[in-house]
Amino acid sequence: MTSVAGTTLRRETYSPALIAIHWLTALLIAAVFAAIELRVYFPKGSDPRDQLKALHFMLGLTVLLLVIVRIFVRSQNRTPQIVPRPSAWQTAAAHAMHAVLYAAMIAMPVLGWLILSGEGKPIPFFGLTLPPLIAENKDLAKQIEGVHEYIGNALYFLIGFHALAALAHHYLQKDNTLVRMLPRSR
Repeated sequence: MTSVAGTTLRRETYSPALIAIHWLTALLIAAVFAAIELRVYFPKGSDPRDQLKALHFMLGLTVLLLVIVRIFVRSQNRTPQIVPRPSAWQTAAAHAMHAVLYAAMIAMPVLGWLILSGEGKPIPFFGLTLPPLIAENKDLAKQIEGVHEYIGNALYFLIGFHALAALAHHYLQKDNTLVRMLPRSR
């Protein structure tokens, strides 16, 4: 049990594996965004810029792998109940937000892979070179890059809203939404 502003909440959490994957994914996504945003401080064609772009791609693929693991682990574990139970519209909104976040965590790395494939560039993954998903097609790669960038920009807001919603549940609604995804304290 834990207390938020005088309200006692059940301390039922997700499995330790899901909690670890959630927070590791959050850190990786922050690193993915940082790598691509920091690249602009280096001249085009410079080694640091190219290294940041490669890091952006490799960390993005790592997010994809973690999401696949996360979906499997989540399918093997039950979801802890939210206490007190939120309204139906809040539950529906939360499910929609999670579906969009999962879709983005799958689509963004695949789109990045398609971009590099279409540009005819090597696809790095921590010492490996992955096969292209499509034949070289620079026009198609440019179109996919536009979609990738649009979704990436939208993700800044969606992730921020996700975090704000968790905090609102914790501090305003005083339910256990947030504590379900926090590691258990000893």
